[in-house]
Amino acid sequence: MKNVIWLVIGVAAGFVVAHEVNKTQQGKHFFTELDTKAREFGEAISEGYRQREAELHAALGDDSATTGTAPTTSAP
Repeated sequence: MKNVIWLVIGVAAGFVVAHEVNKTQQGKHFFTELDTKAREFGEAISEGYRQREAELHAALGDDSATTGTAPTTSAP
């Protein structure tokens, strides 16, 4: 329980410090760059996931992943 309290205190202190740093011009520039890099990283991860998913679907012969349509199944 003691560790959880320290964790909460640390997170709260981090938010306070980040808020104060963001008030300065250098702080705004830093957080803008950080936000841009985080978004680029997220987009790269997402794009890589979509590419790999398409590769796996192509390897399985499933065309629905590339066309965006649901696979059709035929009744026996």
